[in-house]
Amino acid sequence: MSDFDIVVQHYLAAWNETDPQRRRAAIEEAFTADIRYVDPLAAVEGHAALDGLIGAVQAQFPGWAFTPGGPVDAHHEQARFTWHLGPAGQEPVVIGFDVAELGADGRIRTVLGFIDQAPAALG
Repeated sequence: MSDFDIVVQHYLAAWNETDPQRRRAAIEEAFTADIRYVDPLAAVEGHAALDGLIGAVQAQFPGWAFTPGGPVDAHHEQARFTWHLGPAGQEPVVIGFDVAELGADGRIRTVLGFIDQAPAALG
């Protein structure tokens, strides 16, 4: 398992953590303080804003989980990976693709997200 595989595991763990205190700790572990996260539905900067975004996604999709959608492709300080979102044990409802750039400390400092498949009501 590469360092990038571990980074993506931590990334998904932060998105899946429902306990607010543990989620904030997971965010601090996985992301730099100046994290910039942008996808078609959101653009946030910093731990607090990312925490708020993750909490809002969890409220919109209660009980759903993010899982890896395939292998991580990485080089230098950047990685791309596919993720799935949906009810546990079922086909994903949402499929996305993210590009993450690491900071000097090995945590994620930028995420550029794309949604490849989603219900019409989501967009």
